[in-house]
Amino acid sequence: MLLPIHVVAGGLAIVLGAVALLAKKGGTVHRRGGVLFVWSMLVMGITASVLGLRRGPGDLVAGLLAAYFAGTAWTTVRPTSPWTRRINGSALAVAVGLALLMLAGGVKFINTPGLNSAGVPFRTIGVMSLVIATLLLVAAAGDLRIMRSGMPRGGPRLARHLWRMCFALLIAAGSFFSIRERVAKVLPEPFTSAPMRALPILLLLGTMLYWLWRIQGRRTLPVPVRHDRAGSAARAGANAWRESPG
Repeated sequence: MLLPIHVVAGGLAIVLGAVALLAKKGGTVHRRGGVLFVWSMLVMGITASVLGLRRGPGDLVAGLLAAYFAGTAWTTVRPTSPWTRRINGSALAVAVGLALLMLAGGVKFINTPGLNSAGVPFRTIGVMSLVIATLLLVAAAGDLRIMRSGMPRGGPRLARHLWRMCFALLIAAGSFFSIRERVAKVLPEPFTSAPMRALPILLLLGTMLYWLWRIQGRRTLPVPVRHDRAGSAARAGANAWRESPG
């Protein structure tokens, strides 16, 4: 029963992530789409991790990565509280553990000749493992910094939220578009070629870099965080986003 839940959650995550990324920043669609995206990613990541216990370590690691980046992106724009601190502390442990696992696996695969069952060279897998491990260590350093000094404000806080959300979406999109058979079940033949399957990934990376460039230097820009039931802080943050570039 977990596989259908995983597939549906992954599909919803891709759609909702695209909606949140393209919607007007700070608006209702952006906020609600982002929250639904996070929950979809958590469901997708948890089910992938459970399935990975039987199918192999690759699914397990990918599931934990998706849950880690989506979860920490969400806590970035939430008011600081004891439970967000606990989540960030647990996330830090997950990031460090995954980084060490990816480093060990990367070194092993780089020194392993031949191809895996999918026809991918083990050395290529090793290089990608080291790249992801490096990214996780950078993310873990950011987690440690906010645990010691508190959550940043303005541009740095938005950048942390943005790149982690985008990387979580990249995991979901890459899981789908990287396999031709999966794409062929949903999209017509012209969209199953390698260039067309790579296009969404490139567009996502380009969009992430674009927004990171647009928000750089916005050091005093407030973050749209809801502090009360009336949502006054959310409305103030939404107005700030509307006044920002883009």
